[in-house]
Amino acid sequence: MMFSLNELKQTRFYQEAFEEGKQEGVRREKLKTVPLLLKLGLTVEQVAQELELSVEEVQQAAQQQSSS
Repeated sequence: MMFSLNELKQTRFYQEAFEEGKQEGVRREKLKTVPLLLKLGLTVEQVAQELELSVEEVQQAAQQQSSS
């Protein structure tokens, strides 16, 4: 049985996958701003709090930026 695009968009699988993709995109954008905020003088803890990320995620993002 083939689904039309409209029917596919109504499925729980599609909706969950779409939401997951959206959240991953938002997370990636937050991680891109980490080095800028650190450069502006915020602490790792402040950046984590402001971006709603863990301290570990902020530290990893900072390390990745400094090594590239």
